[in-house]
Amino acid sequence: MSFDEIIDRRGTHCVKWDMMEPLYGVSPQDGISMWVADMDFRPPQCVQDAVQAMVDHGFYGYFGDDSKYRAAICWWMENRHGWRVDPAHIFSTHGLVNGTAICLDAFTREGDGVVLFTPVYHAFAKVITAAKRDLCELEMPQEDGKYVLDFDAFDAQMKGHETMLVLCSPHNPGGRVWTQAELEGVAAFCKRHDLILVSDEIHHDLLMPGQTHIPMAKIDGIEDRLVMMTAATKTFSIAGSHIGNVIIADDTLRARFAARMAALGMSPNSFGLFMVTAAYSPEGAAWVDELRGYLAENARVFDAGINAIPGLRSMALESTYLAWVDFAGTGMTRDEFTDRVTNIAKIAPNYGPTFGTGGDSFLRFNIAAPRAVIEEAVTRMQTAFGDLQ
Repeated sequence: MSFDEIIDRRGTHCVKWDMMEPLYGVSPQDGISMWVADMDFRPPQCVQDAVQAMVDHGFYGYFGDDSKYRAAICWWMENRHGWRVDPAHIFSTHGLVNGTAICLDAFTREGDGVVLFTPVYHAFAKVITAAKRDLCELEMPQEDGKYVLDFDAFDAQMKGHETMLVLCSPHNPGGRVWTQAELEGVAAFCKRHDLILVSDEIHHDLLMPGQTHIPMAKIDGIEDRLVMMTAATKTFSIAGSHIGNVIIADDTLRARFAARMAALGMSPNSFGLFMVTAAYSPEGAAWVDELRGYLAENARVFDAGINAIPGLRSMALESTYLAWVDFAGTGMTRDEFTDRVTNIAKIAPNYGPTFGTGGDSFLRFNIAAPRAVIEEAVTRMQTAFGDLQ
């Protein structure tokens, strides 16, 4: 396929395009949608073929025998990430926000503190507060223009009622790929404070050149408190399949999670199972390699254009397709710079404050779109902030 193909998704019940006007006041007729993490690329042909085979067969009944699905996950994790997964350790949830919610239900109680390193993916805070847990935001400092983990500062902010940490690895929205030392620091932090560690690694396949993701499961001494979460949905542009993997090696934790899954009557849909089985394959891997190269060039084009505007800074991406742009240097209020982006540039981004403490001066832009769209977005941004040139 060509990632340059512009596909009109308007009027197709696509949340990214059909909800941009109600949510951001930007019309899809002349606006550019750059908010939700949904790529404007079709999935690889192997996924399309799997869905077509279901249509050709003409039956959509209950799915049975998921051994090929589990084997595909294990093949992918070992071949792409050097991580051996026992197929018996895999649960399928209705996406990873759902997986996070079940973890809260299984491993914490109302009033428990749940830790986030902020700013971070906004859905975590939503499910934590909805579950009546105490949201504990530990703001990450920046060094050399990227987020780092300051465990001395984090230790000082802990109150003693915290029972879980939800980690975003790689990090969304900052795009960090955490190092071995940083992940070891996370593990030590969780041990010091007796925290269950839920590691959401949904962006682990979407790496920039020269970057290597380390699964938290490969860090020594953390297995007895670790819950791994992965998914094919972001990698392969199949977010609507709403399927994610929760992988738990520890017997006690796995039994507790299984009990909650059973109590909630959870089971995956057959479309997601067929799509993931097809995606986690050599053909899917070749498509991801091509995608990564395309996204890297998109990031170069976007960052060069945005960073040329005085007062704006796009954080250098190590992973993901989500650019995190700081407007603090403009001296404008949040309302002022947001108004320029939405009403002058006519671009719908994610608002920084939704990502928690530390996000006020930022907007997040999805750059997983045809190159021409990214170039147009840069041109519009340079025009909207032209008086700063």
